[in-house]
Amino acid sequence: MPEYAIGVDLGGTNLRAAAIDREGRFIDKISGSTDLAEGRDAVIDDIVRNIVTLRDRLGPAGLRGVGIGVPGFIELEKGMIVGSHNLPGFDNFPVRDEIGRRLGSAVILENDANAAALGEKWMGAGQGVDDLVLLTLGTGIGGGIISRGRILHGFVGMAGELGHLTVVPNGNPCGCGNRGCVEKHASATAIEAMAKLVALGDNLTAKDVYDLAVGGDHLAKRVFESMGTALGTALAILVNVFNFPLYLLSGGALPAWDFFAPAMFAEVEARSFTYRVTKTRIEKASLGNEAGLYGAACLPFHLS
Repeated sequence: MPEYAIGVDLGGTNLRAAAIDREGRFIDKISGSTDLAEGRDAVIDDIVRNIVTLRDRLGPAGLRGVGIGVPGFIELEKGMIVGSHNLPGFDNFPVRDEIGRRLGSAVILENDANAAALGEKWMGAGQGVDDLVLLTLGTGIGGGIISRGRILHGFVGMAGELGHLTVVPNGNPCGCGNRGCVEKHASATAIEAMAKLVALGDNLTAKDVYDLAVGGDHLAKRVFESMGTALGTALAILVNVFNFPLYLLSGGALPAWDFFAPAMFAEVEARSFTYRVTKTRIEKASLGNEAGLYGAACLPFHLS
């Protein structure tokens, strides 16, 4: 059996685990739901059970290690989640050490967007690029920064919280305590809020707004233009700060690319001299919801 690692992607809704070899080939995969209603210990039990199932199927001898991607702020050194709205009950709980204790082996804990950025660098749209930024566009907005081929963590592990870049100084209030975060102006939640504000309809999902835009609705298109402007402002900041060659966008909002991208690119062009005079690329990520699994599984190889 070739050497392999197990990657786990723990979300507020879905729990997935995969065995992936050093060349990035999927060997085996388990998908299920995150049963938060049963409590934290039940979720930990499910994670351990999935890892053990994969390890038993493939044999422990080839297992290089286990990586787990989780949403929210994490303290790397302590292996703890210190802020995650999607995982109630996990705050300040030693997730890494508890899972490692039950498995009898070392575990690497990582922010899910960081893991996704590493996955794109390893096997996705970032192959061959050592410096890139990933923005994940979902219910909120996450981010990951890869510098010189490695995740940029900051001094405790909280670098890359790009959804909390300020793009509207006196904009919408955010749960982080700031106002005008790009997350509050360009996420799926923001799309839904804007749709209600412009009287497109009550209780519309981001997908509903997208369908209206596809059908030619002028107001729905304006919602995505506003989203693109906010994203472009954030990307211009990132281009000016990092001067990296590649910036990737991923997540559930990508189908609306044709509606938000023109305003996004126009804003970056207007706000970044660096973008105007270099061959900086802003592109779609390619791995979809598998990026986090690739990245989590890459961690034991990447750090070896």
